[in-house]
Amino acid sequence: MSISINECMRLGQVAIQNKNLPDALHWFNLAAKETPKDPQVLACLGQALCWQGKREEGLAHLRQSGHLLAKKARKNRDVALVMDLADQLQHWNDYQGSAELCKLAAQINPNYPRSFQLLALAHSRLNQKKPALIAGKQALRLAPDSAMLNILVATLEIADGQTESARQRLEKTLRMPLLTPEEKFRAHKELARALDKLGVYDQAFSHLQAAGEVSSRLPEVQRQDSRLVPGMLKTNSTEFDGDLLGRWAKTQFPANQPAPVFLLGFMRTGTTLTQEVLGAHPGVFVADETDLVVSVVRELQRMFNQKGSIPQMLRQLDLAGVLHLRSFYWQRAKALFGDSIDTRLFLDKTTMNSIDLGLINCLFPDAKLVFLLRDPRDVCLSCFMQTMIPTPSTVHLLTWQDTAAFYAQVMNWWATIKPKLSMDFIEFRYEDAVFDFEPAFRKVFDFMGLEWDPKVTDFHKNAIGKVIASPSFNQVAQPLYSSSVGRWKHYANEYRAIADTLQPFLDSYGYK
Repeated sequence: MSISINECMRLGQVAIQNKNLPDALHWFNLAAKETPKDPQVLACLGQALCWQGKREEGLAHLRQSGHLLAKKARKNRDVALVMDLADQLQHWNDYQGSAELCKLAAQINPNYPRSFQLLALAHSRLNQKKPALIAGKQALRLAPDSAMLNILVATLEIADGQTESARQRLEKTLRMPLLTPEEKFRAHKELARALDKLGVYDQAFSHLQAAGEVSSRLPEVQRQDSRLVPGMLKTNSTEFDGDLLGRWAKTQFPANQPAPVFLLGFMRTGTTLTQEVLGAHPGVFVADETDLVVSVVRELQRMFNQKGSIPQMLRQLDLAGVLHLRSFYWQRAKALFGDSIDTRLFLDKTTMNSIDLGLINCLFPDAKLVFLLRDPRDVCLSCFMQTMIPTPSTVHLLTWQDTAAFYAQVMNWWATIKPKLSMDFIEFRYEDAVFDFEPAFRKVFDFMGLEWDPKVTDFHKNAIGKVIASPSFNQVAQPLYSSSVGRWKHYANEYRAIADTLQPFLDSYGYK
């Protein structure tokens, strides 16, 4: 008995609600075979494929859905659904595909502000500053009283060097009545960045603190479990010992399960700069801020029905289990990036995988690790000034004292596990990358087993038009600069409040 398309879609949605992706894909695929040009069916199938890690295939369906919706929208000029698809493409980092839909929507209905707003965001994430600002201003012309659009345009003005204009716009925005907590938070953060660039440091920090005061009222922040990561760090520090970390250190692993190079550290320590330099080498493939390790953690938890901590599960794991998890890692990597990863050294840069270093070492004892260091004072300032998507980690960067405390928790974990690691590692200082570029990076390439390639000095040229997941995506699209080193000195008085927290790390790393 055949099942109707509506029933297939219903069963697919039920499977999604039950977090059963294989069943969801089964039903959405059945629906797509019957109606291969139904935009809703293609959108559901595309989303499910992306959730399962089959990103390229999923994005193709999402793009097709968007173009079909745009074709329908030409009749009534209603482009809202087209923009929903453009927004989804941005969620999956397909900013090029999103920009194409935004341009179509703007042609169909040039009076719809959201088309230009999303187009501005797409251009911005592709490091296309001028087109981003043009699109942002067009959106603002259509909705001049929108606080969020004023904030967006100011952000784009800062990126384009129009800092005084951004300052005036943000100060005016903060005088608007009935601002939401999110609008207040973003306006204070961006105004702090503008004032910092203008050298008005005393006012800049007061706006950072104002943003911190309102941050607890943000719904996205309230949804995060702020106890999760500190709890994980405490458990890991206690339960990962030398025996567990070295358990499979002498194992000969299959050739089709090689070990990646992991690039880790704390946020804002230069991991994005380092990935772009290393990724400019023709022999390196960069996986930028993926869920590869997180997916392995979930698979491990599934294997043991989530009974016990990660270290406790790893103690119960046999070699067959280790091989399964390594295979699982590579299967997901190929689903995300295709077969192109087979021919190059795979660099997994997901900065806060630092939390899962114990698991990484257990499963990949043959891996190499590059761990980034930077002056803790510059790290904390950069984290506090940066606007980041709320996660269980970034919610600790919303106030000055919390930022320093979270830095200390992560770096104490690094100090605890570092002498127990069986994998090879080097510590790489951000300041060396800035002031001693070629000798410093030669050491990293030597460590990775690669010859020096002079082309890596032009790393910034590769970043233009490229999607980079880190908040510093626009900073690595320009030649190397040193103004971020010692930036903390402009705010020296503010460090009295966190001096005791940071001093042990200043002493340990030799930062005077």
